[in-house]
Amino acid sequence: MNDYMIIIIRTVLLYIILLVVFRLMGKREVGELSIVDLAIFVLMAEVAALALDDIHREFSKAILPIILLFLIQYLNSWSILKNKRLRDFIEGDPTMVIRDGWICESEMKKQRYNLDDLLQQLREQGVCSVQDVAYAFLEQSGKLSVYKKDQGGFILPLILDGYVDKRHLKIMGKDEEWLVHELLVNGYPNIRDIFYCTYENEKWFVQLRARKN
Repeated sequence: MNDYMIIIIRTVLLYIILLVVFRLMGKREVGELSIVDLAIFVLMAEVAALALDDIHREFSKAILPIILLFLIQYLNSWSILKNKRLRDFIEGDPTMVIRDGWICESEMKKQRYNLDDLLQQLREQGVCSVQDVAYAFLEQSGKLSVYKKDQGGFILPLILDGYVDKRHLKIMGKDEEWLVHELLVNGYPNIRDIFYCTYENEKWFVQLRARKN
C-alpha cells in the first residue's frame, strides 16, 4: 500500500475515532470548556498529528494515547460529577467581581483579572456603567456573567449536590446554622439529601436527590 493511501485511511479512521471520543465526552460549547478539557483536547490533537506524521508507526500504538486520554477524562468527569468539592478543586468556581455596582478588587487580583478585560466584557454585553450592575461573576471558562439592577432579584443557590455554598450565604448575610434550622423547620433534616436549594422572596425551593432503585 502506498504512502498516500495510508495517509488517507489513517485520516478517515482518526476522524471517526475523535468524533466518537468527543461525542462520548459530552456536549459542551468550546467557550464553556474548562482548562482540563482544553488540555485534553490539545493533547489529543497532538497525538492525532503524530499518528499522521509517522505513517510507518503501528497505527494501534499511535491511537493508544488517545484512548488513554479519553479514559482519564471520562474518569475525571465521573469523579467531579459525584463530588462537588473535587469539581471545585479541579475546575474552580465562579468568582464575584462586581457587587451592587462596586468592583471587588481583591477577587480580581486573585484571578489575575484586570480592569481592561472587565470593562471590555461589560461593553460586549451592552453595559454602559459598572453602577448599573447588581452582580457580575467571572465563570470558570473566563466568560463574564452580568446581572443588571433593573433585572430584579438574583437567585443564589445555597446547596448544590448536598454541599452548602458558604460564599452565597455570606452574600445574603446568613450563616450555615440559619440554613440548617430553616431547612429543618421546612421538613428537610439532612442536607446531604438535597440536590439543589434556593431561597427567594422568603420562599424555599428544594429539589432532593434522585433515589437509586
